[in-house]
Amino acid sequence: MKKVLFVFVIGVTVFNCSKQIKNKTIVKKPEQMHSIDKKINEELPTIGILIFEGVIINEVVAPLDVFSNKDYRDKALFNVITIAKENKTYTSAHGLKITPDYNINNVPNLKVLVVPSSYTPSDQTTDKKLVEFVKKQNKTTDYIASHCAGAYLIGETGIADNKEIVTYVTGGESLKSEYPNLLVADDSKVSVIIDGKFISSNGSLVSYIASFDLLEKLTDKEHRKYVETSILFNRLKEN
Repeated sequence: MKKVLFVFVIGVTVFNCSKQIKNKTIVKKPEQMHSIDKKINEELPTIGILIFEGVIINEVVAPLDVFSNKDYRDKALFNVITIAKENKTYTSAHGLKITPDYNINNVPNLKVLVVPSSYTPSDQTTDKKLVEFVKKQNKTTDYIASHCAGAYLIGETGIADNKEIVTYVTGGESLKSEYPNLLVADDSKVSVIIDGKFISSNGSLVSYIASFDLLEKLTDKEHRKYVETSILFNRLKEN
């Protein structure tokens, strides 16, 4: 009788353990989760926009808006994706939630990397993974664009040493002090500057102007005008 009872107890215990393992939910860490991997057209060049916690949202929206627009034949010219360090939801400086299309470990080949800013640029310049990611992308991209305090992350990487660059209005002296190898333009007079593969702007809504300047370089003046008209940007210039 004792032997039968012992076997019964062991059987129940094994059954319960198996049930617990079967029903147990395994929660993956963000870096283990699979990226959303937005579908892209392999035949088109890809514009990648870096995002992070506290990103200034109009510096993400501007290049997204400009490069996502189709041409007069209703044909897409670029893939436009967002990229972040982890597969999680990020909150912009003004509260908008953003989930990246790719993470920095599985990003497709980029023609352009866009580096926006935050109100705490030291959060990005001290992030070794972001710094290394930008360095790596500099080796294969045709252009690197920075907006506002994104210039600080560019400065931290060293990829634009001896190149002209501009940052947010009143930020130039600080940028020059922290990264003396950058040729920092006078932000009180310069809104957008292009030096080789590097294009930079004061950020905020000026990010639209820089994005259009880069769009014209990648396409032509006629397509720029077409997109400006499509999103009514031309109306702002007229006024």
